[in-house]
Amino acid sequence: MPILKKSSRASASPAAVDNTECIYVPLAAPVPEAVTPRRAGLTAEEQEKYNSLLEHFNSIGELPVSSKADEKATAPLSDEEKAWITRECLLRYLRATKWKLADTCKRVEGTLVWRREFGVYDKLTAEYISPENETGKQLVMGYDLARRPCLYLFPSRQNTKGPERQVQHLVYSLERVIDMMPSGQDTLALLIDFKDATSSKNPSVGTGRQVLHILQTHYPERLGKALVINIPWFVWTFLKIIYPFIDPLTREKLVFSEPLDKYVPAEQLDVEFGGKVRFPYDHAKYWPALESMCKAKRELYMRRWRDLGGPIGAPEEILRAETDEQPPAEATEPAAPAAPADADAAPPADSYVAKMAALSEGSDVDAVDAKLGDLAVADK
Repeated sequence: MPILKKSSRASASPAAVDNTECIYVPLAAPVPEAVTPRRAGLTAEEQEKYNSLLEHFNSIGELPVSSKADEKATAPLSDEEKAWITRECLLRYLRATKWKLADTCKRVEGTLVWRREFGVYDKLTAEYISPENETGKQLVMGYDLARRPCLYLFPSRQNTKGPERQVQHLVYSLERVIDMMPSGQDTLALLIDFKDATSSKNPSVGTGRQVLHILQTHYPERLGKALVINIPWFVWTFLKIIYPFIDPLTREKLVFSEPLDKYVPAEQLDVEFGGKVRFPYDHAKYWPALESMCKAKRELYMRRWRDLGGPIGAPEEILRAETDEQPPAEATEPAAPAAPADADAAPPADSYVAKMAALSEGSDVDAVDAKLGDLAVADK
C-alpha cells in the first residue's frame, strides 16, 4: 500500500493576478485548448458484458423505493432514472467492479434505490440546499485542461453543524457539477483549499467514511483529479486515518500541494489556488445562476433523450452535446487515414442511428433518424 506523505510544498504557487474584473457566476465552457483524454475501446469480452448488462436493465420492471428490509414498496423506473442509465453509466460501474457482471447489476440497482431514498430527484432542491452554501463553501466554477468541470471546496467557510445536511449539500454539488460536464467528459476535478480551516470545522471520521462510501459506491469513476492545497497537520492526521478506506485507483488521482495551473488553466482557476479568476462569493448572484444554468442543461439532456425514444443506454456524448449541427464538410488539412473504431466512445450524430440499433434491440432506425433530423433543425 502506498504511504501517504506530506509534501514539502505548503500551498499552491501564487500566480501573477491581472486586473480582470470579478465574476460572480459559473464559467460556461472549457478553454478552447482543453482536450478530453480518449479512452481505449472495449475488448470483445467487455462489449459482450456490456450488452448483457444493457439487456438486463431493459428488462427491469420495478425496483424498491427503499433499501430497508421491512419496506416492500416498489415503483417502475422514471424517465429521469432511465435517462441516468446511459452507456457511460453502465461502463463506469463495470470498470468499478472490474467487469464482474453480477456485481455490476447489483451495484447499479443499489444506486438507483439509494438515489430514490436520498431524494436526489425531489428532496435535494436548490431552495432546500441554499442555506448550506450561503458562505460559498462549495463552488462549481471553471474547467481543467482535460475539460473536467471543477468543484471547489473551502472547509474554512463551513457555516453549519449538522452532518446530514452537509452530506446532502455535497451530493447536490456533485449532481450540479455533473450537469456542467461537456460532451465526451464524464469525470470531475475536485479542488480543496484548507487555508484557515480549523479542526472544529473538519468533518468527523464517521462523516468522512460516509462521504467516501457515497463517492465510491454511487459515483464510481467520476473523480478525474483531486487537487488539495494548504493542508494543516490535523487534516494530514485525518487523511492518514481514512486513507486505508480510499480505493487504490482513487489514491492515484490525488494531488497534494502542487502548482495547480499545470492542471487547470490560470484563466479558469480561482486566485486562492494560484489562478487569475477573481470570484468573490455573492450567494444572491451565484446560487440562482448555477441553478438556472444546470436546469437548462438538464432540460436539454432530457429533451434529447425523449426525442431519441427514451432509450436505456443512450450515449452521454450525444445527450450533452452543445449543438446538434454537424461540423463543416470542408477540411483545412489533408484527411488523415481512418482511425480504428472506438467501441467505448459514442459516435457523432450522423452515425448515432447505427449505434442505437446496436445498443437497443428493436429500435426503429428510421424513426430515430427522423427524430435526430427534427432535433437538428429545431436547434438551428
